[in-house]
Amino acid sequence: MSDDQPDSPESPDSPDTGVGIGVVDVEIQTEMEQSFLDYAMSVITSRALPDARDGLKPVHRRILWSMFDTGLRPDRPHKKCATVVGDVIANYHPHGDGSIYDALVRMGQSFSLANKLIDPHGNFGSPSDPPAAYRYTECRLTNLAMTMAEGIDEQTVDFAANFDGSRTEPLVMPSRFPNLLVNGSQGIAVGMATNIPTHNLGEIIDATIHLISNPDATVEDLMAFVHGPDFPTGGRMLGRAGAREALTTGRGSVKMRARAEIVDHGRRSSIVVTEIPYQTSVEGIERKIADAVNRKVIDGITELRNESAKGKTRFVIELRQSAPANVVLNNLWKHTPLQSSFAVNMVALVDGVPRTLNLRSALVAYVDHQIEVVTRRSQHRLDVARARSHIVEGLLRALDLIDEIIALIRASADRAAALEGLCAEPMSFSGEQANHILDMQLSRLTRLGRTRLTDELAELTRTITELEAILGDDARLRQVIIDELSALRSNHAIPRRTEIVFDPGDMDAEDLIDDEPLVVTLTREGYVKATSPDMFRTQGRGGRGVQGARLKEDDVVDRVMLTTAHAWLLCFTNRGRVHRLKAYEVPLTNRTARGTALVNLLQLASGERVEAVVEAREFPSDRYLMFITRQGLAKKTALSAYENIRSNGLIALSLRDGDELVRVLETSGDDDVMIVSRAGRAIRFSEDDVRSMGRVAAGVRGMRLRGDDTVAAADALSPGDERDLLVVASTGTAKRTAAALFRCKGRGGLGMIAVKMPDAEAHVVGARLVGPDDEVLLVSSSGVLIRTRVLDISQQGRAASGVRAMALGDGETVVAIAPVDLEVDEPELDDVGTESGEISSDEESPPA
Repeated sequence: MSDDQPDSPESPDSPDTGVGIGVVDVEIQTEMEQSFLDYAMSVITSRALPDARDGLKPVHRRILWSMFDTGLRPDRPHKKCATVVGDVIANYHPHGDGSIYDALVRMGQSFSLANKLIDPHGNFGSPSDPPAAYRYTECRLTNLAMTMAEGIDEQTVDFAANFDGSRTEPLVMPSRFPNLLVNGSQGIAVGMATNIPTHNLGEIIDATIHLISNPDATVEDLMAFVHGPDFPTGGRMLGRAGAREALTTGRGSVKMRARAEIVDHGRRSSIVVTEIPYQTSVEGIERKIADAVNRKVIDGITELRNESAKGKTRFVIELRQSAPANVVLNNLWKHTPLQSSFAVNMVALVDGVPRTLNLRSALVAYVDHQIEVVTRRSQHRLDVARARSHIVEGLLRALDLIDEIIALIRASADRAAALEGLCAEPMSFSGEQANHILDMQLSRLTRLGRTRLTDELAELTRTITELEAILGDDARLRQVIIDELSALRSNHAIPRRTEIVFDPGDMDAEDLIDDEPLVVTLTREGYVKATSPDMFRTQGRGGRGVQGARLKEDDVVDRVMLTTAHAWLLCFTNRGRVHRLKAYEVPLTNRTARGTALVNLLQLASGERVEAVVEAREFPSDRYLMFITRQGLAKKTALSAYENIRSNGLIALSLRDGDELVRVLETSGDDDVMIVSRAGRAIRFSEDDVRSMGRVAAGVRGMRLRGDDTVAAADALSPGDERDLLVVASTGTAKRTAAALFRCKGRGGLGMIAVKMPDAEAHVVGARLVGPDDEVLLVSSSGVLIRTRVLDISQQGRAASGVRAMALGDGETVVAIAPVDLEVDEPELDDVGTESGEISSDEESPPA
């Protein structure tokens, strides 16, 4: 209550409320709730959310209407954006100029909309830079924007008064294409938001036409036409799962990835990015990459170069010479906006109420709107045609009565009297016809004038018949919409820009690591390490070797295997359990490092140690593992039984007291198995002699042993295999013997002589089937390794002793061999003598 109003005396009978007359007592909580609700609904319906019919927010609709109303058409010159902003503020949208100009600019940015509604002139900004001020830029409508307003002057939509009642504005645009899905929308209201991606115009129109022809079409039917978002910046969309969820439910997440190519420049490579994810910028990506390189998150990048120009994206990432390009690229996907996600939330106003729409419901809202637009347009055209037909009919009848009409007009005192005479008997013209007769020019009295009126009446009759048919037949009306959409598609559709590619899924460590060869070394004390094979140069037979590992006292290298980084290593322990880890999980070190204790990598129990390691990449049911134990037992189990291994291991086989694993072989089911004992005897039998057993079985007798003899090695070969059996003794001697010299016999026998031991202390430390192009690694008890060609070891008979393959110091013995059976880059061979014992590496082993 204002201070200048007199206080009104209270009635003595009225209760003492403590407030004056005209003041309403309202609880603050109630008033705040109601006021906030009114504000929220105003923001939701009048500012932040688009209408499902035309896909426009009020500010966009008012901009387009203002430009259409003031004549900023595609065939006219551009006009200052300041003029448009001022007109919109003055007549339709009394808000800040910044919000209006931002909305106008977005409709003209090629990186925001693939199907622009504003034709820009001047600096409309870039993904990383704002546009120039509106006093510098110019604009006009595009041809596609003209279809948004097509038919607006034919009573197709309702109009309402503007904010001050001085003029009217459309409540919705006719929108002759599904703008909501084609150009998308973004907005934040009170308690809700919308984030609709852009789609391909051709795909959306195809789906709309299908829905018009098949009103019962499901979302799945429509997704046969719409494959997912189509972003104006192109790039790649990973898989269709996210897009399918968004199109089906209205919510989802679409994975986007830049289009990048690895370019090889000889000794070094670079990554060239030509398309980036939607709503990202090259400058922003460049900053993120630089930050990741500085924090050592990404390694191998030497230079970043933004070569983008004239609307074309080109971002070059130079790599270090030794950097693996695929690994760097995978790190870029993981740690930078080169791969990002678009969170779809398709919320729009349907009948003034915010709703979450899927593909079908969004298109249904649009189709219903188009049915209303075409119906109202057809009715308007029918009314106009009928009115004109009525006039033309009157003019034609007037030509037949022209002499009487002229006489009536000449005898009339004024126009009103003439008008009254024409409407009276016997002429009986209507008021509209009489007015047009009085306005008719004398030139209409010619024969040509009658012909034109006759032709016009015939055309009007056809138009009326067609419009009545459209309004009277729903199928005809729908066909009109289909024909107009098809014409619009042929004029404005562009090819899809965003390529849909296979989604590799969430990246883990394996995606960031090259599948490169590794030498995995395991010591008797349980230390393991991975080393690059290139660290061991190929030497001639009998060389001294290079230092492989500086081991703990009394520790020796027990097993060496060649594998690759992505392979599974199945680790079988002395307790008959199996654990597994990826080869890349073994720490990569230099060849002289001791390695890491296996207990740090596997959940081994106290006293449990790894006895055998098998490389596996897949676990097919038609492949088997053949277990060979120290006491000569053999057990065969399907490889698929070991596919799922718990973190604390799994039972692999049952071992007898005092027995241990020697070798685990992967077989095909039709192979032969060769077992070689420490005493130099060998047996060959078909694996069919060993039936497939369960994981916990102990196995059957594979080779009968004499005295304290034990199994030293085992290998598998297929029938007709022409490889040689390479046998290496602890004294450093080795020989090759043709595998065909070992006849296949039944399991459980003593076997035959495979090698003659040079002395009583010597024993077989390893045996492998090798081909002529193979190489092997020999490991001494002091950790020295030598890599040598198999061809440098002579081929001899079964009873021969072999030749020296590795020179040993006093007290040294050979403890393990491993084949180099993977393709690796061949280093240059050292030019050394085969019997001189010279060391070809730059690093010599300690003197014996």
